[in-house]
Amino acid sequence: MYFRVMPRPREFEPDAVLDQAMLRFWQQGYRATSIEDLVRATGVKPGSLYGAFPGGKRTLFLKSLERYSTLVVPRKLGELTAPGASMDALRGYFDGLVSDLLSPEGRQGCLLVNTAIENAAEDDEAAAVVRGHLARLEQCMATALRNARDTGEVRVSVDPVANAKLLVATCQGLMVVGKANPDETVLRAIVDTAFAVLA
Repeated sequence: MYFRVMPRPREFEPDAVLDQAMLRFWQQGYRATSIEDLVRATGVKPGSLYGAFPGGKRTLFLKSLERYSTLVVPRKLGELTAPGASMDALRGYFDGLVSDLLSPEGRQGCLLVNTAIENAAEDDEAAAVVRGHLARLEQCMATALRNARDTGEVRVSVDPVANAKLLVATCQGLMVVGKANPDETVLRAIVDTAFAVLA
């Protein structure tokens, strides 16, 4: 008589593992995070980690980026994602960035911006996730500017798409500057200058 060996049930929740891996990559960056770090962070043994995420560290990283994009980014965007978003939502997004950058936790920055700096030039898959994030951000900003133009909050000559691209570049630069120089006066001056061209 033969008995089929049943696979052992998975002893961990993949989403919980991804959450811990995402936090570790966010805190330390891709290169500085080792498999040993991920094992300690997730509490999952290396064999089980590789079994659940074939490709190991890189697979965990790419899936962590996707999870960050799904869970964290919408919270950061806030009201900017609403179809009726306008200048209040747009300015609120930038004010939120400045507030974040004034705290030690906030100076970790955005995992996707950090990835653009560390990985995007050499990792096409990571770059694709970053491009998707930037495209979503640009679309939200363009919608807010279009609404603001229609209601007279900004000049009628404002090009929503072109100015959204400028604001996306501004917020990415803001996060980089904030890591090295978290001076509120400097950060708010950058935001004020970016918005002055819309008045």
